[in-house]
Amino acid sequence: MKTIYFLLLSLIFYSCNDMHDVTTPTLLPETPGETGRLFVLSEGLFNQNNSRLSCFNFGDRTMESDYFTFINKRGLGDTANDMKRYGNKLWIVVNVSSNVEVLDLSSSKSLKQIPMFNQDAVARQPRQIAFSKGKAYVCSFDGTVTRIDTTTLKIEKVISCGRNPDGIAVANGKLYVSNSGGLDPGFANTVSVIDIVSFSEIKKITVGINPSRLEADSQGDVYMVSRGNNASIKARWQRINSQTDELAQTFDNLPAVNFTIRNDTAYLYNYDFTDQSYSVQTFDCKTEHLIPDQFITDQTNIKCPFGIYAHPVNGNIYITDAQNYTVKGDLLCFNRKGKLLYKVESVGLNPNAVVAVEK
Repeated sequence: MKTIYFLLLSLIFYSCNDMHDVTTPTLLPETPGETGRLFVLSEGLFNQNNSRLSCFNFGDRTMESDYFTFINKRGLGDTANDMKRYGNKLWIVVNVSSNVEVLDLSSSKSLKQIPMFNQDAVARQPRQIAFSKGKAYVCSFDGTVTRIDTTTLKIEKVISCGRNPDGIAVANGKLYVSNSGGLDPGFANTVSVIDIVSFSEIKKITVGINPSRLEADSQGDVYMVSRGNNASIKARWQRINSQTDELAQTFDNLPAVNFTIRNDTAYLYNYDFTDQSYSVQTFDCKTEHLIPDQFITDQTNIKCPFGIYAHPVNGNIYITDAQNYTVKGDLLCFNRKGKLLYKVESVGLNPNAVVAVEK
């Protein structure tokens, strides 16, 4: 009789654990001027297999906090680092699970999970993704860049670059890949230049140590963050000239750990791990001068900025707040004048990337 009791109790608990398939969307606050949908990627915690994709539906003012699981009936994976839209697909790079998840943009259903492993079945650990002329390019911690056809979703070729690539951008018919060296003793300090047509490395540019994010402006300048060592060497913002493939400028008085560019205005933030202070500033990429005032103009406080994104249509700026890295973080939306429009709390654990879809 006791055995039957425990069996029934186990079935009840199993049913309760399965309730993640039935979710109640969260009601959003007022979101003035927003239309369509907003996807927010949260990387979760390393080795916890708890990455999440949230979806804001501005039409009915709801947020589905575990949208990928809700749609696809499985988890997204471990430590999702990057998310970008290309055409009618949404691409998510999942680092520790070592795959690239490709979703249909309208339905959010998975079209394919592309494994990123070498010939010996060792994980490549993909980090960031960029696109050019129907191809996706993924840099991975194993020192490679992978080319994927965005129609067939098949891997075409893999080439080597530098140590532990951590960022990738396209400019002037070339790929720029930051070699961080973050997994090895001592940091690296180069950016690989890869010719897209031949898909081969043509040069390495010496930059600051521990380079990471890169992004190009309309003039072909490639801006990048060199993160330093979070101690004696501070993070720095730098500029590469894609015509000469030389480091053109280092902004010593403009520390930054992350940024985004819209219409040749860069929105960048710095976070000091020593005293937990931060700043958010704007930079004119055409004149290459800092806009002096702080971006946030209404005293809104952010504890730990973790991601930044500019809406491609309405120009709103989204900053994610990771809090203390162990609890669900928030998303804050500002207008272009730095005034808070709304805040959504508990979006996900370590939210790091945002993509807006107007329709």
